[in-house]
Amino acid sequence: MNNPTSFALLALLIAVGTLTVSSAYAQMACPDCGPEDPRAIARQLLLEDIPISLWTDKSTYDHNDTIIVEGRVANVVSGVPVTLTVMSSLFSIVTIDQISVDDNGNFRTTFNTAGNLWKYDGTYYINANYGSAEKNNKVLIELVNGIITQPTQPSVKCAESEFSVKGNCVPYSISGGVVTGATVNTRDNSLIVMISANEDGILTLTPSKNILDGVFMVLVDGEEWDDVEINGNEITVMFLAGAEKIEIIGTYVIPEFGAIAALILAVAIISIIAVSAKSRLSIMPRY
Repeated sequence: MNNPTSFALLALLIAVGTLTVSSAYAQMACPDCGPEDPRAIARQLLLEDIPISLWTDKSTYDHNDTIIVEGRVANVVSGVPVTLTVMSSLFSIVTIDQISVDDNGNFRTTFNTAGNLWKYDGTYYINANYGSAEKNNKVLIELVNGIITQPTQPSVKCAESEFSVKGNCVPYSISGGVVTGATVNTRDNSLIVMISANEDGILTLTPSKNILDGVFMVLVDGEEWDDVEINGNEITVMFLAGAEKIEIIGTYVIPEFGAIAALILAVAIISIIAVSAKSRLSIMPRY
């Protein structure tokens, strides 16, 4: 084979491989590929090499659509399901589901976006995990045409070494990555810190007790994490390269509507006192 022909064949193989890598991580996994299509063959070889692959039927959905999620694991472990975790545009957990894997390593499920937890527009993350933290992947989708807009956060100006959460500044330091955002999950009493880690690193933060108190568990990308040090209200988390979300769970987290909650509590206490006083008066003997 002469050199020009060799170079042409090599260029063709590279083009097919590049197209296939893109399609494996795209929202639709080459739906128009026939069984003998070179793209389908190359895609199959790629899926057999990646620990877990994941894709959806579309990249954009309305708030009353069905999301079809499909994927494949390279090495099937009997009895081990794939865990899918959907995170909203506010970085709160929308749903968690466990999907059985067939003998060929394939799995498939659906999510409906009509629920209340899907009401905000924006980017949603579908994370897949298969048995260990190393076997994970994710796909991003967009929800549009929502009636309810995202709540605005109180305007607060924090120092360079602080991030803002619910109108409060939290001092922190990080090595090996950067903090990209933070929020609280009042349902789970947790502070969620989003990071972008290009190498192994350490995050140290000191939230005030009116934001988070009584830390008893730390999750990194949804997995319970042991490389943590807690010294009073200072929390140090050692993370690995590629980490994206650190969730610190406590016994208390700053409420969404603090003033309203306090008012409701006050009214409830006054009502209890009034009812108790009336009950005591009603059982007193009358002369």
